[in-house]
Amino acid sequence: MLAARSPFSIHILKELFHPAAASGKGHSTHYSIKNMSIMANAPSPLIATCQMTSSADKDQNLATCSRLVREAASRSACMVFLPEAFDFIGSSTEETLSQAETLQGDLIQRYKGLARECGVWLSLGGFHERGNDWENDRRIYNSHLILDSKGSVVSIYRKIHLFDVDLEGRVSLKESKFTIPGPEITPPVSTPVGKVGLEICYDLRFPEISLALAQEGAELLTFPSAFTLTTGLAHWEVLLRARAIETQCYVVAAAQTGRHNERRTSFGHAMVVDPWGCVVAQCTEGTGLCYAHVDLQYLHRIRKEMPVMMHRRVDLYGKVASIQAPPNL
Repeated sequence: MLAARSPFSIHILKELFHPAAASGKGHSTHYSIKNMSIMANAPSPLIATCQMTSSADKDQNLATCSRLVREAASRSACMVFLPEAFDFIGSSTEETLSQAETLQGDLIQRYKGLARECGVWLSLGGFHERGNDWENDRRIYNSHLILDSKGSVVSIYRKIHLFDVDLEGRVSLKESKFTIPGPEITPPVSTPVGKVGLEICYDLRFPEISLALAQEGAELLTFPSAFTLTTGLAHWEVLLRARAIETQCYVVAAAQTGRHNERRTSFGHAMVVDPWGCVVAQCTEGTGLCYAHVDLQYLHRIRKEMPVMMHRRVDLYGKVASIQAPPNL
């Protein structure tokens, strides 16, 4: 059920539920918010958030993404968000490394062509990018790219928090084994839907990066992800809503879903959360899209009437960000 709109809404709104036609292995639900009042201003821009089940077959994954992007463009979305590992999900470290490409490789060139063909901006996050010293150090970056509607790369973020987790009997992943941590937080990038702050999956658990991006002017935070079933069931929605509430940003979370191979299954539930913390769009099971309008007037009204960023006391607790984990952990 769609969460209630906040009391800070500027206009009288009507919430409409539009079930999507079946696509791929499943379907998605589309939630849209339509304004009942007569407005002189242009409508808020529409974004599309993707959910898919990547395999090791890059051509098959590209075909799925292309179909979703074309569908979103046909519905007048101006920006489309793809999930982490939109390019592929390998069944082993060796397969992952063997399929990694550079930003100048064939796959990114094809996505540039897709952006130009459809006339939309694309969020491509996490792409398996070969590291700079590939011949001597066969590790990759988990990279998030923004392409404009002309197919140009306008921003790149390389994931800074690596997912090294061993839950006995449930999941064991060590991303640092084959991934280089990114060196910096990328400043928000201006897009047709607002200033977008780039993050990836596990970054969601670290509020500091989201707060830093909001302080730099971000109006949307995007978390392309491939959450596990265990962590997704427990934490996915609550973390996304928390990041939206504390930063007063839209949060856009494209997601992997379903079984990728014998070793890996993802939680799914791609969604969009508004700056009040309400889930305004969410996919159900399987491959599909959900849509939301980005209303920046609404966002800035919330920030004006609940000015939490102005009330932060970094002089007292700013040092919390520098605390290191105890050595015995």
